[in-house]
Amino acid sequence: MKNKISESPDESLGKQVENLAQVVERMRSSYSDGRDIPEGVLDGLEHLSIRLKFLSNKVKSLDEQRQQWASLASIGNVINSSLELSEVLCVVMDAIVSLTGAERGVLMLRADGPSTGELVPQIARNWEQESIEEADLALSQTIIKRVFEDGQPILTTNAQQDPRFDTQQSIIVHNLRAILCVPLKVKGETTGVIYVDNRIRSGIFTSEKLGLLSAFANQAAVAIDNARMYESVRKSFEEVRELKRLMDNVFASMASGVITTDLGEQITLCNRASERILGVASQEIIGKSLSEVLPSFIDELSEHLPSVRIKEKQRVGLEMTRPCPQRGTVTLSFNLSPLQDRVDQLQGVAIVFDDLTEKKRLEGQQRLFGRMVPPQVIEQLDPDQLKLGGLRTEITALFADVEGFTSFSETVPPERLMSILNQYLSVAVNAVMDQYGTIDKFMGDAIMAWFNAPVPQPDHTLRATRAALNIQQAVLALHRDLPPEFRLFFRIGIHTGDAVLGLVGTEARVNYTAIGDVVNTAKRIQESAGTGQILISRQAFEKVANQVQVRSLEPLILKGKRQPVEVHELLGLRLSGDDGT
Repeated sequence: MKNKISESPDESLGKQVENLAQVVERMRSSYSDGRDIPEGVLDGLEHLSIRLKFLSNKVKSLDEQRQQWASLASIGNVINSSLELSEVLCVVMDAIVSLTGAERGVLMLRADGPSTGELVPQIARNWEQESIEEADLALSQTIIKRVFEDGQPILTTNAQQDPRFDTQQSIIVHNLRAILCVPLKVKGETTGVIYVDNRIRSGIFTSEKLGLLSAFANQAAVAIDNARMYESVRKSFEEVRELKRLMDNVFASMASGVITTDLGEQITLCNRASERILGVASQEIIGKSLSEVLPSFIDELSEHLPSVRIKEKQRVGLEMTRPCPQRGTVTLSFNLSPLQDRVDQLQGVAIVFDDLTEKKRLEGQQRLFGRMVPPQVIEQLDPDQLKLGGLRTEITALFADVEGFTSFSETVPPERLMSILNQYLSVAVNAVMDQYGTIDKFMGDAIMAWFNAPVPQPDHTLRATRAALNIQQAVLALHRDLPPEFRLFFRIGIHTGDAVLGLVGTEARVNYTAIGDVVNTAKRIQESAGTGQILISRQAFEKVANQVQVRSLEPLILKGKRQPVEVHELLGLRLSGDDGT
């Protein structure tokens, strides 16, 4: 049994009308001679035949329109089922060319940005469903511009003979004939145009196809607008995701710890630096309260958090040294800022903190080093260029030793002894540093210093004599605060000569020092000095002879010296107004 193909009501009616017209035509032909036919019947049959043919054509036209509208609805479902702009544009354009019988078509959309009056071709297709390059498009820009600006469709069955466009060069040069152009509208705003034409056949476009295309354009405009919005949202989402990825990387790589809290002081976010500084993992931080994560710091932080939350003011540079359970005593610097959303609503507090523990330790070491070495020496030391070796230069060496300290130490407890020694060494160091001398080393109860290096000092010997006299004066001032049994005196020796100054030691440990006979001689002169006495060599005296008061002494026989050494006792300065600077 053969399968029967179902037919629509319009198709069945069309066939019935066509069959009836054929029957009438055969009857009229059979009795064309008029025999045995009542008067007027033949004319009636002929009239009926004409009406039936008209009705048949009408039914075919309606059926064609029904099919077009059905296709329109079907295509509308297709284009509304996708949010991919390129796919939507391709389906729309192929459907338009097919529905209108056009040779080619192009869809143009208004460009984004400030130049909203510019139309940009989005897709161009021909009747073979092939894409057309923009360079190959020859269109009537006049018609396109008018439709876009007026928002009204234009239909011309033959543009060559249409008085509205017979003066347009593009129509004449490109031999444009049948043209149909309709606006794309979304919420009453024209967003683009659909343009189709046929350069071969005129009269191919009808008012029915104009209505069909206009209806289709309404659907297409919404679908395209949705696709463009989706494309824009997706692009924005990708940008936001990329920005978030970047911010996450920056956030993770920050050396500063970052913690955010909600209004209830519950931690909502932390970075890797927070874990490192606090010595705990993120899962032990996020979701906990500030008091749980920063128990040692919460009291002082709580003094500032209300003003950040209520007055929305920043608090920066809050430095605190507190015990940390996981790390011991640490020094942290806190910056507190209000955390707001995009509409400036307060969401919590952002806490940025830096670990200053190591910095404080190094600063303490530097301060200690600075008490042993003048600032100008420190400034000239480049850790990256330190090399063993030295430079020969003239210096004035000074040795100062606390007389009788060894026997004194036998009668004083060690703690008290250290305190007394530091007081005497302190006045000596201060006197040397005031004259910008360099403290080389401490040797028990003695100090070694020199002048004229590393910073050149033309008056280096005068500076050494001033330092020695100032030590004497400072010791006398110190005695006023000490019991008689603790009153000790320095013996000081000064000598001028050449020495090699530089770094001595190994790559692991070095010492900036002076080596040469000038150092040894100054030490031997100091050992020969009496209680509270300052002895200077002849070489030193010759450089300051007009500026100091001295008493000549018998030459000294010093250990290690073949010849006696001429010395003078330093009594004071000739120029009392000279401040030594």
